Amino acid sequence: MACAKVLSRDEVKRVMRMADCTSNGLRDKISLALSIQAGMRIGEIAALKIGDVRGIDSRSVEVIHLTKHQTKGNRSRRVFLSDELRKLLNTYLAQIEQLDDSRAFIRSTRTGGHFSNVSLSSRLKAIYESAGIKTSSHSGRRTFATALHKRSVGIKTIQHLMGHQSIQTTAIYVTITDDQMTRAVNAI
Repeated sequence: MACAKVLSRDEVKRVMRMADCTSNGLRDKISLALSIQAGMRIGEIAALKIGDVRGIDSRSVEVIHLTKHQTKGNRSRRVFLSDELRKLLNTYLAQIEQLDDSRAFIRSTRTGGHFSNVSLSSRLKAIYESAGIKTSSHSGRRTFATALHKRSVGIKTIQHLMGHQSIQTTAIYVTITDDQMTRAVNAI
């Protein structure tokens, strides 16, 4: 996790533009968005099935319910989705052929099934590198946690959104800026 960079707003935009330029642009953009905007782990994104994301109205759910087999730590968790991310997911759902709920949501073009964690991690890292950002695929989660903290979301809420058992783990993900410290002391 040491090499995972917290992305600036401009870097996120640049990465999303680079994802759009790939042969599977929308799929890659969705993968990045689930990491950056929902704080999902690579393994959780790779394990998603269409039925996890699609509601009974064939549109994106508001909350993804992950089973203990899809998460780290053998515990189920809920992933809350922003309106912006749900719009992107709906666009992707509308373009997927064979909307069978048991099929992989993020599909490998090679196998047509789920990506392995390593393959998806490599894919996202390659997109970051093509955007000129040297980092790991873990940057999405660090960016998510730090962005929430910058917006004064409490650490306990961030912990639950990240799916961490320990608040100490969550604290590792959050980067504090000089601007935040200046605002804090001026709030007294």
